[in-house]
Amino acid sequence: MAYIFAFFTEERNNGEQIYFSVSEDGLHWRDVNGGRPVLESPLGEKGARDPFLVQHPLTGRYYLIATDLCVYNRNHDWYGAVHSGSRDILVWESDDLISWSHPRAVTLAPEGAGCAWAPEAVWDEERQEFLVIFASWMPEGDRHRIYACRTQDFAAFTSAEKYIERERAVIDTTVIRANGRYYRFTKDETTAFIALDRGDTLQGEFTPIPCPLLENLGALEGPECYQLPDGRWCLICDRYKAHTGYLPIVIDDLDAGEMHPLTEREYDLSGVLKRHGGVLKISGEAYERILSHYGMA
Repeated sequence: MAYIFAFFTEERNNGEQIYFSVSEDGLHWRDVNGGRPVLESPLGEKGARDPFLVQHPLTGRYYLIATDLCVYNRNHDWYGAVHSGSRDILVWESDDLISWSHPRAVTLAPEGAGCAWAPEAVWDEERQEFLVIFASWMPEGDRHRIYACRTQDFAAFTSAEKYIERERAVIDTTVIRANGRYYRFTKDETTAFIALDRGDTLQGEFTPIPCPLLENLGALEGPECYQLPDGRWCLICDRYKAHTGYLPIVIDDLDAGEMHPLTEREYDLSGVLKRHGGVLKISGEAYERILSHYGMA
């Protein structure tokens, strides 16, 4: 078992593109390709942020999806990025994590939306298809909501529907399946906290799970969650206001919301600053193939 981490870095030239890092334990990472981007987008805004990797459980094919946005090219115009940005997500495909298709842009956000941010995908065990979720600002209520589409192949998608609707803006949702249930980590834009809830199905009701640690840690975004080799779950969150990258948090009890952050001695995020990415389990063979092909930083 090993892991690949796809991420972007800073709002600078080539910073909002796709970078890779790999790990054998999910905590100590090795940047590849000399610390340079592995994939770059020539489409739309000519930037790719918030990459997320997923493997189709039936075909084995890998898909990488990302936000079509380059804040650097916009001269840091965040208002325009939110209210009149791209409604597309970017999609790459691969059979081996080495040879990638050309990217394509797919319009997912509903008519009138200002953006389509932080796309992620989770396999729906009951319906045997992917649920693709993303955040879009809508003029109704002047806030972000989480929308969802469904797909089998990341080429044909159902129309977007509201997935998480709250009184305040929400962005950056990630979903895992554990203990026969689904768990969602979502950023509340007003408090900047990461909230956790749980549901029996992806489309059913979700129940909030209090997490005092996440509230006490303050401003976090870009949550990602994956299982470590010892079976524990690791939640990583981007400390975006501190500009210090991801903080790994080990979950002691999902249903009780009990977790603890790791000390700096317990992990190594390597040299390139990592922001809002996605972690995927891979085989040891794939790990060696990636290192052999791309080389280390």
